[in-house]
Amino acid sequence: MSRTVFCRKYQQDLEGLDTPPFPGPQGEDIFNSVSKKAWQEWLEHQTRLINEKQLNMMDMTARTYLAEQRKRFLSGESFDEAEGFVPETD
Repeated sequence: MSRTVFCRKYQQDLEGLDTPPFPGPQGEDIFNSVSKKAWQEWLEHQTRLINEKQLNMMDMTARTYLAEQRKRFLSGESFDEAEGFVPETD
């Protein structure tokens, strides 16, 4: 049986993650208050940011930038978009 969390992005009860996405307090916070749907959307958005902005994940500045964007994205605040991204249409 899947667990549910009150998702801080969507402000409703949704299916939660199976495990924390990474160790430590931030991973636990995400595990307890972010839905599987919101986390998957973040992972896709993060990939677009890394690719479009050509971020070097070995650079601490890039990692700090992504952590800030993750916080904004998952909290429903305004966040940076990938400039060249055009969503697929069905």
